[in-house]
Amino acid sequence: MSRMRVMGWVLLLSAAGCGYRFTSRGAGLPEGVRSVCAPVFRNDTAEPGLEVLFTRVLRQELVRAGVLGGTGACEATLEGVVRSVGNGPTVIAEPSFQSNPRSGAQVAGYQASAVVLLRLERDGRVLAETEISGTEDFLPGTTSVSGDVLQVEANRQAALQRLAETLMREGYDRLASNW
Repeated sequence: MSRMRVMGWVLLLSAAGCGYRFTSRGAGLPEGVRSVCAPVFRNDTAEPGLEVLFTRVLRQELVRAGVLGGTGACEATLEGVVRSVGNGPTVIAEPSFQSNPRSGAQVAGYQASAVVLLRLERDGRVLAETEISGTEDFLPGTTSVSGDVLQVEANRQAALQRLAETLMREGYDRLASNW
């Protein structure tokens, strides 16, 4: 039994040394902010609709953290700006068979990227600010290595959704921990 107790202490101390904290997610906003309003993001990109996607995902994150306030009942405002979005090929593959000697390399994977600014304000004063960026891989499609346009776009939209979820979770965590 003492061996199990020693292992428990070792695990506990190693987790404490790695920077893990056991606190509620909503407890860490700067200056004790307990309720936040999140207006629709500003979209500085040429792609329409990103502001809606990122705002919706951020609000879901605020609901999970228990800090999303209603209209007029907010101690602070969390504003966002989608600064950039892009995508491009990441993997170029040679065909695995040589049935057509004129066929060259084809795209085997794409990557979506985004940069978002989050700013927590109270009474016009910035309490915390962070810029987050990331990438998410997606496939060109299933019909062939190069895929068709609709399949590629559907996969790209799914990648942007996953990317928004990852960035908004990271962004909230940074603001909540004053990182």
